[in-house]
Amino acid sequence: MKKFAIAVDGPAGAGKSTISKLVAQKLGIEYIDTGAMYRAITLKLINNNVNFGDFDNVKKIVENTKVELVNGRVLLDGDDVSEEIRMPYVSTRVSEVAAMPIVRERLVYLQRLMAENTSVIMDGRDIGTNVLKNAEIKIFLTASVEERANRRYIEMQNKGVDITFEEICEDIRKRDTIDSTREVNPLRQAEDAILVDTTGKSIEEVVDEIISIIKKGVNI
Repeated sequence: MKKFAIAVDGPAGAGKSTISKLVAQKLGIEYIDTGAMYRAITLKLINNNVNFGDFDNVKKIVENTKVELVNGRVLLDGDDVSEEIRMPYVSTRVSEVAAMPIVRERLVYLQRLMAENTSVIMDGRDIGTNVLKNAEIKIFLTASVEERANRRYIEMQNKGVDITFEEICEDIRKRDTIDSTREVNPLRQAEDAILVDTTGKSIEEVVDEIISIIKKGVNI
């Protein structure tokens, strides 16, 4: 099968990670969760009590941090942090970290390396507009704020996290604003991306829709 790249962009809580992971499994290609990489860096900065405004210190830490995606798990300097990076205290800060040019430059470099030698589906905020500009297929995945908040609320409830639906709504709105207005590669739909609204759709419906788009676009 020929090598190809699929870029999936969209706002927080649109289902990018869940959908992309399932598409990757069905097509037998690599899934790269760029959001998890930014979350891992955010977690390390928080754990080291780093002032996010201290760019010299942030740069030093980012350049000396190893983030790996292995068998669906996220390793930070060798430690599995897959669950911890999804906690609210990381979610509320990750957009700030992702907006830092010094962080984006380093992680985008690593992400492009990951896509050099194999077929990938990569999701994030600026994959189709920046990281993989030449991706064969570009998807912009979205959903209403309420739908996205409800999904995240159920996820947090299942993990026993004490947070209200209203707090999640507010966090999502805040993240949308930061992601879409940051100076470096803001969240936006690429001109050649296909819009897929997941509001009211099941995971299976969205996965089937995207696989259909991919098969038509890359003739597999």
